[in-house]
Amino acid sequence: MRIINLLWLAIPVLAGGQSLETKPNDPGLEKFKPVKAPEVTSLMLKRGDRLAICGDSITEQRMYSRIMEDYLTMCVPELEVTVRQYGWSGERAPGFLGRMTNDCLRFKPTVATTCYGMNDHEYRPYEERIGQVYREKSTAIVEAFKANGARVVLGSPGCVGKMPGWVKTANGTVEDLNLNLCNLRNIDIEIARAEDIRFADVFWPMLTAGAAAQQRYGTNFAIAGPDGVHPTWAGQTVMAYAFLKAFGLDGEIGTFTVELASNQIKASKGHEAVAKTKGEFQIQSSRYPFCVCEPGGPAGYPACGTDDPGKDTSIRAALALIPFNRELNRLMLVVNDAKAKAYRVTWGDQNKVFTGAQLGGGINLAEEFPLNPFGAGFSRVDSAVAAKQAYETKQIKQMFHGPEGKADMEAVAAKTESEREPLAQAIKAAFAPVTHTIRIEAQ
Repeated sequence: MRIINLLWLAIPVLAGGQSLETKPNDPGLEKFKPVKAPEVTSLMLKRGDRLAICGDSITEQRMYSRIMEDYLTMCVPELEVTVRQYGWSGERAPGFLGRMTNDCLRFKPTVATTCYGMNDHEYRPYEERIGQVYREKSTAIVEAFKANGARVVLGSPGCVGKMPGWVKTANGTVEDLNLNLCNLRNIDIEIARAEDIRFADVFWPMLTAGAAAQQRYGTNFAIAGPDGVHPTWAGQTVMAYAFLKAFGLDGEIGTFTVELASNQIKASKGHEAVAKTKGEFQIQSSRYPFCVCEPGGPAGYPACGTDDPGKDTSIRAALALIPFNRELNRLMLVVNDAKAKAYRVTWGDQNKVFTGAQLGGGINLAEEFPLNPFGAGFSRVDSAVAAKQAYETKQIKQMFHGPEGKADMEAVAAKTESEREPLAQAIKAAFAPVTHTIRIEAQ
């Protein structure tokens, strides 16, 4: 049985009159009582939205925020969403509440995501005091965003993987800490329901994916990162998945429908067939699939040549544990008259053999071909996104809260915005249509 089935096909249970999330058959998760998260039924994003991604040092890592901006920029470009990240190391919900007017609301976000709780839980067993403060300050953050015209996705904290050695006041066990974080997650759900906002479940998918990963890849796989708190690419991908799903995105990147006998192809919106020969179709796409690795790769992003999909540093490792490709990254090839037993599909410089039945039902090119013709273009945009988000950390932490900001905040805001603008424009300039070729040959 595939690991993903272990994660999602267990029977839900009830506690205290509330429906709980499904649990894998893992004794290490027996004590957890994660309340069932609200269902997402519609797209909350609007064209031209300005997204603020807010959180602590995990956000300041600029990894899940980078995945989110990459996805919104390249996979759903028609939405024209712009992004800023506001990560601040060590921050708790009260800390962001104190700075959000100066640092965030001045830029008039129309959508905001929050991801607090990791520092709020104080790295100790749960106490009612911890929950009360977290509830009060998180609710105040939500209401401040709403009062300023922003729709909110309230994200839960993630999980911990080990006792962090750098937190000198940490006490209890790893299980104690995760039970605490689960309580804060459940409080987030209560707030989301009371305030009629979206909820992004980071905690439970991370915890269950991490348990499954250790069964699949070995006990060295750390979904919460090597220090037990700060995830690398696998954990960060689970986080990005949680927020993108909370937006209500449908994951339809595109569909190419082929009739081999008549040598015809139909491409969905965002893609255009520009040339064809027998069994070979050239397509120009202004919408990209999400790429899990990059050829060469900019600093920090998984490079296709060295990426190990069995390691927690790999985006592909996460995608084997969560339904990201199925739910958010579908670029489908469908061959209506695939009558031969098998066909070789060549996409760019990669090829793979499929049965006629597989092609008739449709294959997900984004999943079947991790190294694909979009990699180079994706890498250019991702590099520009990474540069802009790095500047946003400098803008807020060093400039707004440094000597210059204290002396003249409005002047610093104007100056830093003029410096950020070329970085934002560089993202737009890097995002160009990709021309690629699909060849289908009977075997």
